[in-house]
Amino acid sequence: MSDIDTFVKQPAEWLRASGPESDVVVSSRLRLARNLKGYPFLSKLNAEQREEIVGRMGEIVPKGRIFERTYYFRYSGLTDLDRQFLLERHLVSREHAAAKEEKAVAITSNEVVSIMILEEDHLRLQSFQSGFNLMEAWRIANQIDSEIEKNIEFSFSEELGYFTACPTNVGTGLRASCMLHLPSLVLTKQVHKVLQALAKLNLAARGLYGEGTQATGNFFQFSNQMTLGQSEEEIIENLASVIRQVIEHEREARNYLREKRKPKFEDQIWRALGILKSARVIPSSEATQLLSLVQLGILMELLDSGLTKTDLNALFLLIQPAHLQKIMEKTLNAAERDICRADLIREHLAKISL
Repeated sequence: MSDIDTFVKQPAEWLRASGPESDVVVSSRLRLARNLKGYPFLSKLNAEQREEIVGRMGEIVPKGRIFERTYYFRYSGLTDLDRQFLLERHLVSREHAAAKEEKAVAITSNEVVSIMILEEDHLRLQSFQSGFNLMEAWRIANQIDSEIEKNIEFSFSEELGYFTACPTNVGTGLRASCMLHLPSLVLTKQVHKVLQALAKLNLAARGLYGEGTQATGNFFQFSNQMTLGQSEEEIIENLASVIRQVIEHEREARNYLREKRKPKFEDQIWRALGILKSARVIPSSEATQLLSLVQLGILMELLDSGLTKTDLNALFLLIQPAHLQKIMEKTLNAAERDICRADLIREHLAKISL
């Protein structure tokens, strides 16, 4: 068993459902973009410089006291399935996972911290927390940043802040984001108003796997778009204030469904459960959408499941293509995955009676 396979049997930190407002906010993430002084940006790095950065970070990370029990994976030692698995757990980005050149990622054993080496910038430091907990995610990210900077110097200007490959990240280099589960706003067709309002506030709305992805299973990621001219605390509080409003809107939409559309709403929930408990073949997109409805039914106490929020959140992850293949310990084509996915879902939902 490889080191990556040790993550298969544990729930990802961002899916533990242990943080504040976790009925709506699945996770909070802080990401810092950093570049090493003395090296050009990623697009101008030669093979020797790439190897130097990957090697230096491989030496630095184990030295940090906050990096105890940290795994350091060079991409040359990972399979395509391993990379897809890390992407599904949000530990690397789509671009990082798809790279052909040598890269690396450092991951703490509890998956609270992930450091992508040679993504768009030399370093992308990520800190994850369950629920609505941006300030704790920021505290950890700041600690990581300081720990690394003891051993290496970043490209920085007193006037402009941290230099980054993309101009929108110049300054703090900070991207704060929250992943929200908004099925009620989708069902009541109010989510588009929310997304339009976010755009006017210079906040980005993305899908389950970040930039360039569509919302799947009613999951949305909201984040700041600009980092220059604001302090870290201002960026976080601006996003947090908007997230609080979205949480309120989602809960209001739940009440509306319960009070004004209960028969039709309950029918949707029970139909979703019936399909999931009966299907022998089911694709990932359909399964995710139906699980979203079942989770909403459980949160609103319309279903008595005996399952915890952690169990349900973990199921969203386990049915993804790479996770299924890791669980089955073999390569599966799309048709085989659809069968295994249906089997896994029926097994996990067995506690819920129709």
